[in-house]
Amino acid sequence: MAWGIPSTASLARFCQKLNRVKTLEEPTMETSLRRHLTTLDLTLQGVGGMVGLGLYILTGTVAKWMAGPAVLVSFSVAAVASLLTALCYAEFVVRVPCRGSSYLFTYVFTGELWAFLVGWIVLIQWLIGVAAMARVWSSYLDVIFSHRIRSFTEAHVGIWQVPFLARYPDFLAAGIILLFLAFVSCGGRVSSWVNHIFSAISLIVILFIIILGFVLAHPHNWSGEEGGFAPFGFSGIMTGAATCFYAFAGFGAIAASSVEARNPKRTVPMALAISVGVVAGAYILVSTVLTLMVPWHNLDPDSALADAFHQQGHSWAAFIVVAGAICAIITLLLNILLFVPRMVCAMSADGLFFQVFARVHPRTQVPVVGILVFGVLMAFLALLLDLEALVQFLSIGIMLELTVLTTSIIILRFRKSPPSSSQGPGSPVGTEQASAPEPGQLRAAMRPYLRFLGGCRPGATVAWSLGVLVASAITLDCVLVFGDSALHLPPWGYTLLLLLSSATFLLSLLVLGAHQQQRRQDTFQVPMVPLTPALSILLNIFLMLHLSYVTWLGFSIWLLIGLVVYFGYGIRHSKENQQERPRLMATHSSLKMVPALQPPSQALAQEPGHMEEPTSP
Repeated sequence: MAWGIPSTASLARFCQKLNRVKTLEEPTMETSLRRHLTTLDLTLQGVGGMVGLGLYILTGTVAKWMAGPAVLVSFSVAAVASLLTALCYAEFVVRVPCRGSSYLFTYVFTGELWAFLVGWIVLIQWLIGVAAMARVWSSYLDVIFSHRIRSFTEAHVGIWQVPFLARYPDFLAAGIILLFLAFVSCGGRVSSWVNHIFSAISLIVILFIIILGFVLAHPHNWSGEEGGFAPFGFSGIMTGAATCFYAFAGFGAIAASSVEARNPKRTVPMALAISVGVVAGAYILVSTVLTLMVPWHNLDPDSALADAFHQQGHSWAAFIVVAGAICAIITLLLNILLFVPRMVCAMSADGLFFQVFARVHPRTQVPVVGILVFGVLMAFLALLLDLEALVQFLSIGIMLELTVLTTSIIILRFRKSPPSSSQGPGSPVGTEQASAPEPGQLRAAMRPYLRFLGGCRPGATVAWSLGVLVASAITLDCVLVFGDSALHLPPWGYTLLLLLSSATFLLSLLVLGAHQQQRRQDTFQVPMVPLTPALSILLNIFLMLHLSYVTWLGFSIWLLIGLVVYFGYGIRHSKENQQERPRLMATHSSLKMVPALQPPSQALAQEPGHMEEPTSP
């Protein structure tokens, strides 16, 4: 049989497979947990999830290699981008009344392929995050022993001069991960009161760093003699902002507890906004005192905060900082080591990943295979990779993941909700009022001005406009980032491209705004859609383009591996695909009851004993 060009119907069915969504079952939809958490409770959980990720990992690295003292501006820009994204994230959290994640939200509201890619991105993000945390913890422990561990390893193993590999193999970091791995594999957990104690210790240490740091501050360290406030210029600040974005990734901890919130519609958005603001203030103040205490070029990026007090002759303060870092990282390491295998287990249960990872130990209820496989991979990354290479991979993953979610907000707003929550993802907690205009239609007030769009079916213009919006955002950001250097454009060419891409972006935004949206009173909705998510998409892409080419290359290879896994395994073994097969077989068998080109009257004439017409498909 010769291979031909696929028909339009085949391509349509293939695209439907890629975009099929997950139907939430009733046990998943409902929760028996008592709704008792207040805004303060959720805010503290969000702060606890974010405060250790960037404080002890990113501050020194960004200040040393990317932004200098302007690292505080980098944190400010990253905070604005995170706040825009957090508002979009809040709408998903409130609409899905269960313990959610980016993977689940994307599967419920957008489609299967996008959900797999988000899960795949989250996987590498947390693998590298654990490796980076272990290396930082190892560096802070090394400070206690006056860097004897590093000196011993360099003397007996040697020093590597390979780009993106560590200066020396960090056996202590790998050992830390394996130790925590053994604890988690046996079913060990950190109780909530231990989490609260460690979070309290970490916050007290942050206040200590800020207060004593300002006492030891020397404004001369920001002077021109030391390189100035922004030694790497605007590009360095933006590169630092792109890297610092990961510092705010922990706001997803609020999603895990949103089902226990008293009033999710009000509590979750406020907790997300307040926690991002509090953590941004802490990061800005800490990075300020850090670069005022020690010149940015003298910082030790692996243990910047402790080493800064050590250089000032306050070794006792360095020990306090080490204690705070250890407390903050212990909680994060254990939570991530528990989260990663369970997310992989969820993907396996949905059929998108290999079934072996869905098996749990009958006694401990722990996905042992996932913990062992990915735990060993984390230890391997911590052993070999350089911290600077690790932190750039962290941010590109979280930014792309949240950009997909932000785009999903626009898709969700202009899509019609199904009449029942059991029929699809559009309205898991309620239904649209029957009298409301259909989302995706052109607004009545705009029809006289956009008559050429009046004949399009609902949603078609929105889909094309969203595609143009994302494409124009990428083009505009590429012109802004690379127009003067990599593209080598003349002034008139640069100006022309800038105007064309900006006009296209604004035009697509206006076309989207001219269409009817979902309006719900029973849940939180992001204000000013599509403007808010569009600005988030534009800013996230702008920051991602400031990351290094090698980071993009490595990340692209990881995505390519993920696509091979999905198209080689996931698309066929998907749970949604298995549920579709009986329906397709039933439809196929009903079609065989009557020949396709034969009128029903002739079919009945051939069967005299047949008293009823065949059921039409």
